Amino acid sequence: MQEMYRTVYRGGTGEVVEKKSRFIADIRLVETEEEALAFIEERRKKYWDARHHCFAYIIGDMEQTVRASDDGEPSGTAGRPILNVLQGEGLRNIVAVVTRYFGGTLLGTGGLVRAYSQATQEGLKESILIDKKLGSVLRLETDYVGLGKIQYLMGQRGIPLLSSEYTDSVALEAMVPVSDKKAFTAELIDATNGTIKIEETDTCYYAEVNGEVLIGEALNGEA
Repeated sequence: MQEMYRTVYRGGTGEVVEKKSRFIADIRLVETEEEALAFIEERRKKYWDARHHCFAYIIGDMEQTVRASDDGEPSGTAGRPILNVLQGEGLRNIVAVVTRYFGGTLLGTGGLVRAYSQATQEGLKESILIDKKLGSVLRLETDYVGLGKIQYLMGQRGIPLLSSEYTDSVALEAMVPVSDKKAFTAELIDATNGTIKIEETDTCYYAEVNGEVLIGEALNGEA
């Protein structure tokens, strides 16, 4: 599993017009090739009277499945430019469909590449993109003396707090990037003179959107 990858939280739609041809880009989060193909078909039905529905999609955190289609445009002028934009942004689990309504004027190879690229960029601008990080959920138990030290260390590293319990002692649940876990754990032990109790309760992907930590199904903003 990748420690971090960029993807879509909420897809959007962007549009450019080039010599009266309309290029409408629709972006969507997908996690399987079947979902990508279903979305492409959905766009075909919605824009049934358009001439071309070109697309590209990337499935998997390590680009396990990558496809692109010119859908009747000259070879290399549509699908590949769309894909290049997605890969240039480092995106995964995403599909982009660019629908073209022909305006009556031929654009040439360079004009098509530019139009499909710009439309995809506009679609991404209208989308919400997130960095999904692989994190460890740590339950931290300490006394009130150690609380301030833990909060300081979490603030220094920008580690989000998931929950807290205050009784005779304090129990905090923190989401720690796996890349930081070893060093953060060592800092906690040192700062509390070894009195802290640390338990890893889960490992999962998470993202932060508007200051909120999202896990599981909440990462799919389309829902």
